[in-house]
Amino acid sequence: MPLALLALAVGAFGIGTTEFVIMGLLPEVADDLHVSIPTAGHLVSAYALGVVIGAPLLAAATARLSRRTVLIGLMALFVAGNVLSAFAANYDYLLAARFLSGLPHGAFFGVGAVVATTMVAPERKARSVSLMFLGLTVANVVGVPAATLMGQHLGWRATFLGVSVIGVAAIASLAFLIPHDHAQAPAVGLRREMAALRSLPVWLALGTTVAGFGALFSAYSYITPMLTDAAGFAEGSVTLLLALFGVGATAGNLVGGRLADHSLRGTLFGGLTSLAVVLALFPVLMTTEWTAALAVILLGVAAFVTGSPLQLMVMEKASAGPSLASSANQAAFNLANAGGAWIGGLALAAGFGATSPALAGAVLAVLGLGVAATAATVDRRRAVPGRERVVAAHVPQQAPALRP
Repeated sequence: MPLALLALAVGAFGIGTTEFVIMGLLPEVADDLHVSIPTAGHLVSAYALGVVIGAPLLAAATARLSRRTVLIGLMALFVAGNVLSAFAANYDYLLAARFLSGLPHGAFFGVGAVVATTMVAPERKARSVSLMFLGLTVANVVGVPAATLMGQHLGWRATFLGVSVIGVAAIASLAFLIPHDHAQAPAVGLRREMAALRSLPVWLALGTTVAGFGALFSAYSYITPMLTDAAGFAEGSVTLLLALFGVGATAGNLVGGRLADHSLRGTLFGGLTSLAVVLALFPVLMTTEWTAALAVILLGVAAFVTGSPLQLMVMEKASAGPSLASSANQAAFNLANAGGAWIGGLALAAGFGATSPALAGAVLAVLGLGVAATAATVDRRRAVPGRERVVAAHVPQQAPALRP
């Protein structure tokens, strides 16, 4: 695997850290800026809104620029957002800075995935995407706990300055390691990118992402009350258990990338089925501490097995113009975050019990399987007889330089 994937992973590590660390620092931020914790919680939503808006917008605005330049520019915007967060004079300024920090998130992963797949042989595309996403999953194991401790001992502003340093390191890595093949503007213009995004198979792939990861966030958003109220863990143990989720996500991401290079659709169906089964078993697994810990790990594995296949599927279905669709898939991930949390909250509010969000997530996973099955049916109808297709009937067998 090319060393340039390390540069993408460093950027992903910084982005993953700044996205999730705010959740552990809400009390410190609320106390320092004299707002309530629920009000401080809007900082999480501001970042997610930035991702959803910025992913397609920035990908479209930079369609005619070289992908190397785009990646460096996006990481520079990420650094600016975190520096502004560190020096925010009040809550309103911090809210705006968090929105700014979220803008480059989706486009970075979207364009980065395109770059990653063009640097490897066709049979290693999914693994290249998984190695970039490795930075995101490792951030949940190492980056977020370390940054949270930094914020608790040195102040929350120090955390954002520390993340800014990671961003600067990512910029240097991108500048030195991304091949010069990506220093020229791609021939694919905005018109072709938009045309690729109008394809039905692309939207079915995006719908699978929303349903599949909505299943994860329906449960994960309420994992703390499940662990404390249902499994009986002390609140102080939750941080360690969330690190176990990160370990499971890292393992699932690596396994999913390797399996998807052999069978993209098979890995996707297997991952969604596993996710539905794990979530359906949560009411049983959350009855004892050791089975609850196992459930957290299995949730991470099952969910992130599908991460790389979903990203690659969207890119291949939009092969004529992959950058915009790839970035739109990151927006879909964040829509899944918000939608899954909302649906899980409805289950809790209805009084169905602490583990009811997991059951709601199981339903969403089954829905994701249904969308994926519909996509498979559409692909079969479009397939050319006598020619083997893995994902999309219109994907060329030879990989040109400007497609993933």
